[in-house]
Amino acid sequence: MMMMMSTNDMLMQLGSLLATIMFIKAMYEQYLPHHWRDSIRSFLYRYTERFVRIFSPYLDITFEEYTGDRFTPSEAYITIETYLGEKTSKKARGLKGNFIKGGKALVLGLADNEEVTDEYQGVKVWWTSRKSYSKSQTISWFPGTDEKRNYQLSFHGRYREFITKTYLNYILEEGKAITIRNRQRKLFTNVKEQSGSYSRGGLWSHVEFKHPATFDHLGMEESKKNTIKNDLVRFSKAKDYYAKIGKPWKRGYLLYGPPGTGKSTMIVAIANLLEYDIYDLELTAVKDNTQLRRLLIETSSKSMIVIEDIDCSLDLTGQRSSTTKNDKDKDTKEDEDDKEKVKKKLKEEGENKKSEVTLSGLLNFIDGIWSAVGEERLIIFTTNHIEKLDPALIRTGRMDVHIELSHCCFEAFKVLANNYLDVTSHPLFEKIERLLEETKMNPSDVAENLMPKSLEIVVDTCLENLVKALEKSKMDDQLKKDEEEKREKEKAKNEVKEEIKVEEQVLANGEIKHEEDTKNKP
Repeated sequence: MMMMMSTNDMLMQLGSLLATIMFIKAMYEQYLPHHWRDSIRSFLYRYTERFVRIFSPYLDITFEEYTGDRFTPSEAYITIETYLGEKTSKKARGLKGNFIKGGKALVLGLADNEEVTDEYQGVKVWWTSRKSYSKSQTISWFPGTDEKRNYQLSFHGRYREFITKTYLNYILEEGKAITIRNRQRKLFTNVKEQSGSYSRGGLWSHVEFKHPATFDHLGMEESKKNTIKNDLVRFSKAKDYYAKIGKPWKRGYLLYGPPGTGKSTMIVAIANLLEYDIYDLELTAVKDNTQLRRLLIETSSKSMIVIEDIDCSLDLTGQRSSTTKNDKDKDTKEDEDDKEKVKKKLKEEGENKKSEVTLSGLLNFIDGIWSAVGEERLIIFTTNHIEKLDPALIRTGRMDVHIELSHCCFEAFKVLANNYLDVTSHPLFEKIERLLEETKMNPSDVAENLMPKSLEIVVDTCLENLVKALEKSKMDDQLKKDEEEKREKEKAKNEVKEEIKVEEQVLANGEIKHEEDTKNKP
């Protein structure tokens, strides 16, 4: 009986204890502020962890969200967050999500106070996403500044050297690669700096870059496309090689050829192949060489700096003596006409002050000391008249690869026909091949004639339209040739007449002089 009473007393005491605990817990959750509860939990966790650590063989490394500037998260924290979101989100039970690429893609990350495991080269580690609140009693004007977040990496002490020298380097490289893959690529243009004003938005403005063109869309011989693609891919993987030879990790491309041959499409195809951002630099909007360097500083790595129609952007031609006097005299009138066109364009656009960017400043921008700012960068020039550019501007080391984009050949036509009409052979191909050899037509004109004029694609009609356009172009070329020959014959005829007239005048003058001399003889 006494034993029964003792058991009942114990059960009653246990029930009272549980009721007391539940009451305290309810009061704790109802009346104690949320951040106090987290602080108490963090306090207990921290000191318990310290006690356990004395006897534990495991080590911890903590990566704080903010290490210096309170408004700029540390690069290491962001990189680890990106890596864990990509690699361990399938293992975690608590996740948080965010949209990227204009809300079209969802990226997952670890929720606060969540732990996941990771394994690299057979070594197992533990990552914990931790969140706490500061004890500061001051009022913060910036939301979220009382919160402190960090990532804690735990691993066995025997792997200390492997973790610090190998695993963390792998995390940083992989995290950066994931960031580049997930980012929304952008198309930048430089902002004209107004005199007496300061642009708070920086020197570049941008829009989302979504152009779909690839090398498959280029009307070009397949072998030439493969050569360019291989060179680009080799460059993108040559970081160690460029460091070995002591050169900045950059490469210059010069695209030249008649208008409509695909220079702009080539630029887009390169950007899509390498997944680079594009910085479209308008030189006429650059104030001077100093601003040009500032623009370079504000560009990111893995990008392309593009200057289109560089021969028309500024007066950068003819600044060095590289031709003979006869060649200069021959091109003087044409150069002056081009300069007048540029000046007229500037006047129409309301430009009040001429850019002070010099050829020397542009050369230093491309290949000087400042060109080493950033890495994995392409610099691309386009021009319709390569002969007008200063040789120093396009030499190897500045423009390493010269790519000529010329008129459409048959191989290029077959690429376009497959893209636009989904055909690889047709009875009209033989005739088109012959016409392409007899006349010159730009790939853009060929593509325009291949494009269907209605929603229904009629291959025969499109190819016949191209044949008609080629035949018309051939006739126009023949007429121009005949007119040119006619002008040349007329010019030669006039020159002969002029020579005869001069000879007659000389003979007449000689006879007059002879008569005068005869009369004056004693």
